[in-house]
Amino acid sequence: MAQPAIILVRPQLGENIGKAARAMLNFGLTDLRLVAPRDGWPNPDAGPSAAGAGAVINNARVYDTVEEAVADCTHVYATTVRDRDMPKPVATPKESALQMHTLISSGERPAVMFGPERSGMTNDDIALADTILTVPINPEYGSLNLAQAVILVAYEYFQNASDTPAYQPAHPEGLASKDDLVGLMEHLEGALDQKGFFKSEGRRAAQRRTLRNLLQNAEFSSQEIQTLRGVVKALARSRPE
Repeated sequence: MAQPAIILVRPQLGENIGKAARAMLNFGLTDLRLVAPRDGWPNPDAGPSAAGAGAVINNARVYDTVEEAVADCTHVYATTVRDRDMPKPVATPKESALQMHTLISSGERPAVMFGPERSGMTNDDIALADTILTVPINPEYGSLNLAQAVILVAYEYFQNASDTPAYQPAHPEGLASKDDLVGLMEHLEGALDQKGFFKSEGRRAAQRRTLRNLLQNAEFSSQEIQTLRGVVKALARSRPE
């Protein structure tokens, strides 16, 4: 059954991965993806903490990078409580649940990313997301552990399975996959690099992130991605003498 992927980015403890898997299966989610788990995978501490959710643990897929983990997805949510100063829409777990049901019914592939227990995701991780997912929480104590965050999202998704979604995708024909989008990003960055756009090495990371956010927020279709790559290729080509 189509469902959102749950992506744990650089998780630190096997015990927390197991608890997150248990939270997922409580509400019918089974697509667990791990990005560069700190202690490697498989992890002997994950199984006991999963408390019967062994199927989720055993079928978890492991990736080296966030880009690889979201490659087949078309809409990615990044969970964070901090203001990242990025121009992205913000949704609560309930709002994101409604959106994800609509996306899936339209043939899209959503995913929700959760950051490491201690530090959360980096700005480069979040630059690959379409929407920020923030839990309304006590402003004086905004600390959720990994399993708590996963269970809030999974619960809302399960509870809203029969609600009428309010979110409408921008492209009825379907959004481009993250693999296609990252390909456009890298193509554009390479062309700009050759033309000397990144003049200051100290500003390079921030400029690159800004460009990626601009492309990310546009919600391109696959056809639009191909058109834009053709544009970049044409502009990068040397002018005929």
